[in-house]
Amino acid sequence: MAQHKIIFAGPVGAGKTTAIRSLSDIPIVSTDEDASDMTANRKPQTTVAMDYGLMKLDGNERVHLYGTPGQERFDFMWDILTEGGLGLVLMLDNTRINPFQDMSFYVNAFREFIDQTQLVIGVTRMDERPEPDLSRYNAHLASLGYKAPIFEVDAREKRDMALLVQALLYSIDPGIRDDG
Repeated sequence: MAQHKIIFAGPVGAGKTTAIRSLSDIPIVSTDEDASDMTANRKPQTTVAMDYGLMKLDGNERVHLYGTPGQERFDFMWDILTEGGLGLVLMLDNTRINPFQDMSFYVNAFREFIDQTQLVIGVTRMDERPEPDLSRYNAHLASLGYKAPIFEVDAREKRDMALLVQALLYSIDPGIRDDG
């Protein structure tokens, strides 16, 4: 049985826990706790260690989904969770004050992991705030020295999240075919 591991990262409230919940074939394991700092302004609870879900694929293949805490004070978990991962799904919230600052921060924080694996980016809440658009995200990512697939997504929609995972897997192995 083949086992794979994908990491979800991004700022608080970008949709990491929701994305994993949308994709997982099992009830997710979540370490959400009541937010006690400025995070409470964005959402009542926040991930303090990790989120975990599992996608079951054909042929007994499994994709383990790990969500990192969004707060920098829990960054010690980032190295632990990325160990053995295939790649990073970076979730960004378009309604945040400066989503490009978020992109820069997380790309730099995970640079070593991204350089060894692959990256795909999902931008949430574009329905609430359409600007900046995806072309500006692509330009900013290029200014950081990277080219990766970037999609507008709704973390609640399994189809959108599956597209991110497929894009990540295709970038790792372009010979993969979708027979489903």
